[in-house]
Amino acid sequence: MSEINTQLPQYLKKYFGFDTFKGHQQEIIDALLSRKNIFVLMPTGGGKSLCYQLPALMQPGTAIVISPLIALMKNQVDAINALSEGNSTAHVLNSSLTKAQTKSVMEDIRTGKTKLLYVAPESLVKEDYVDFFKSVPISFVAIDEAHCISEWGHDFRPEYRNLKNIIEQVADVPIIALTATATPKVQEDIQKNLGMTDALVFRESFNRTNLFYEVRPKINVEKEIVRFISQRKGQSGIIYCLSRKRVEELAQTLQINGINALAYHAGLDQKTRVTNQDKFLMEDVDVIVATIAFGMGIDKPDVRFVIHYDMPKSLESYYQETGRAGRDGGEGYCLAFYDPKDIEKLEKFLSQKPVSEREIGMQLLNEVVGYAETSMSRRQYLLHYFGEQFDAANGPGANMDDNTKNPPVLIDASRDLITILECVQEYPSKLKMKDVSYVVSGQENALLKSYRIPEGKFFGIGKDRDHNYWKSIIRQAVVQNFINKEIENYGLLSLSEKGKQALKDRNADFKIAEDRVFDLQQSQNESDSAQVTGVMDETLFKELLALRQKIGKQNGIPPYTVFMEPSLEDMTVQFPTTIEEMYNVYGVGESKAKKFGPPFIDLIKKYVEGNGIERTQDMVMKQVANKSSHKVFIIQSTDKKIDLEDIATAKNLSMSELLQEMESIIYQGTKLNIDYYIKENFDEDLVDEFMDFMTNGESDSMKVLLEEFGDDLSDEEVRILRVKFISDVAN
Repeated sequence: MSEINTQLPQYLKKYFGFDTFKGHQQEIIDALLSRKNIFVLMPTGGGKSLCYQLPALMQPGTAIVISPLIALMKNQVDAINALSEGNSTAHVLNSSLTKAQTKSVMEDIRTGKTKLLYVAPESLVKEDYVDFFKSVPISFVAIDEAHCISEWGHDFRPEYRNLKNIIEQVADVPIIALTATATPKVQEDIQKNLGMTDALVFRESFNRTNLFYEVRPKINVEKEIVRFISQRKGQSGIIYCLSRKRVEELAQTLQINGINALAYHAGLDQKTRVTNQDKFLMEDVDVIVATIAFGMGIDKPDVRFVIHYDMPKSLESYYQETGRAGRDGGEGYCLAFYDPKDIEKLEKFLSQKPVSEREIGMQLLNEVVGYAETSMSRRQYLLHYFGEQFDAANGPGANMDDNTKNPPVLIDASRDLITILECVQEYPSKLKMKDVSYVVSGQENALLKSYRIPEGKFFGIGKDRDHNYWKSIIRQAVVQNFINKEIENYGLLSLSEKGKQALKDRNADFKIAEDRVFDLQQSQNESDSAQVTGVMDETLFKELLALRQKIGKQNGIPPYTVFMEPSLEDMTVQFPTTIEEMYNVYGVGESKAKKFGPPFIDLIKKYVEGNGIERTQDMVMKQVANKSSHKVFIIQSTDKKIDLEDIATAKNLSMSELLQEMESIIYQGTKLNIDYYIKENFDEDLVDEFMDFMTNGESDSMKVLLEEFGDDLSDEEVRILRVKFISDVAN
C-alpha cells in the first residue's frame, strides 16, 4: 500500500475537495491502509468520519461501518453519495429496509459498487448477514461512537459487547474504533473488549476552544430559553431534554412564541423523525428540541447554540451533545440549566438498577454535579475529566466560560465542613442529605423525632444558616469525596476515608462559591413557574411583595395566598391599572382580582405615573392553551364528592393534568372542597402537619414542600394537599 499512501493528499482533494488534512488524519489513514488496528479519540467536529471514509473509497472491497443510529447512517450515506457518481457508493443495511431494498444493497456490494456499508450492531449479529459478509471482500471494519462498547460509556448497548466475535467470524481485517468522548477507563475497556490492546492510539485534544460554557440555576427556565433564543434570531440550535413529554411541551411553547422549532424523539414515527431532521439540516427550521436520540453524528456545521434543559446523566453525554455546536469553527454557546432536584430524580431512578450499574451511574452523576457546581474553569474541569491538562489562565479557550469570565468569590467553608462531618459521624448511615441539613440548621421532622435527634448536641448547631446552605455544603462534600452516599441504602450518608482523615486532622481545604448556592433560588414546580417574559421591574416587584405581606397580615393568611410570586412578576411586566387588566395577569381570576386587586392596582398606577412608564401589552410570553377548560365540570364533580381519579377519567385527563386545572381554579379565587377525598386517602396526622407547615410558611412552592414532605408524600399528593390549603385559607 506504500504507493497509495504517498498519494493521500491527491485522494483527499479528489473525493472531498480539501487541500490539507486536519490533525492526525493522514497518519490514521496511512496506518489503516497498512492494515493496523487503530483507536481514534477525536472531539466532535475534528473529522473522525473522514478517517474511515477516505481509505474505504481508496481500496477494493467494502468497509463495514458499525454505527448506533439510523439518523447518523442516513446523514453520512447521503453525504458520501453526493460526492460520488450514482447512489451506490454508500449504503445502509438495517431494519428500515424492505426485502427488495436489502437484496439491491447486497447486489451492489457483490459487484463492487459499494465502498461503505453502514450497519447497526443489532443487524450485524444476524446469521444471514454474517454468512453474506463471509462471501464478499471486506476491506476493514470501522466502529463509530465506540464508547457504546464500554459499560462505562453513556450509551450502553449489549450488542456492542459481542462485536469482536462477530468481526472474527466475518473476516480477518483491521479494525478502527473511533469516539469523541472517552475517559482513560472507557478507552481501556473498549480496546480490551475488541481485542485490540496493541492498537495504535491517536488522540486529539478535547479542547473545543470556540465553545462557551455556562450553567444557570433552573429558574423560570422556559422564559429564559425564549429570551436566549430571541436574542439569536435565525441561528441554528439544539435543546436537549431528558423526557419525550418535555420535548413536546417545550417545542410547542417555542412555536407559539414565534420561534421556528420542531420536536425530535424516539416516540415519533420514523417518517416524522426523518422529516424533522431534514428540515433542521436544510434550515427550514432553526431549533430542534430533542432527547438524546437526536444529533449523534449529525453533520450540521453551523449550530450556534446547544441548550440542556435538563443536565444529562454523564459528562460524556454533555461533552458529546455540546460538541454539536460550532463545528464550523465559529463560536458555539453551550448553556445548561441545573437544579439539584433533577439529580435527585436521576438518583432515584438509579436506585432501581442492579448494584454494579448503580455504582457506575452514581459516579457519573457525581461528576455532573461537580461540573455544575464547580467554581473553577468549566473547560479545565471537562478536560481534566477526559485526562487532559489545561492552563485555565492562558490556555487556548481560556475565559470562554461563565466562571472564568465572571469569577465567583470563594469563601473558606472548611469549618462548616467539619461540622457536617461530625454530624454524619454521630449518626452514621441513618440520615439522608436533607435530614442532616435539618439537624444542623435546627429544623425538626418526623424522622429526627423518631431518633430523638432534636435532643442531641448537634441539633441547631448551625442555625445561623438555613438548611439550603447546609445542603450545598453536603453536596460539595459528596462530590469532593469527604462523604459517601450509600448505594445499597439509597441516599444514607456515611464518612469516607478522606472524611475521617479530615475529621481527625480537624482541617480540610474546602472552599465554596459565594452566591452560588443554587438551592437558595426558588425553583418552582412546573405549574408554579413564571409564565411571563420581558424585563421584570425589580423595584416595583419589591413594593408589590411588601403590599402582599401587609394584606396577608390584615386577612390573617400567608402572603402567597393573596397572589403567587409569578403573578406579581407578571404585574411588573404588564402594569395592570384596571380590574379588567388584572384578569389577564397569570394566575389571577375574576374573583381574586376583585377581592385583592384594588390596592395593587392603586400602587401600580402611582408607580407608572411617577416613573413615566409607557405600558405595553406585548411583552407577555404566550403559553400553550389548555386543550379544554373543565372548570365547571370539576367544581360540580367535587361538590358531588366524586373521586378525583374518576373526574380525571371522565375528561380523559391524567391526574397531573387534572391537578393543573384544579390549581388554576383555586389560584384564581374559586373554592374547591376536596375534604372528602383527603379524608379517604390521607393520614390525618400527616394532613395536620402539612397544614401547619403551610400556615407558618412563607412559600407554597413545590420545591419547599417536597423538601419537607417528599419522603412521605408523592408530588401529586403534595399538590392535592396544597389545593386544599389554598382553597380553604385564601378563598
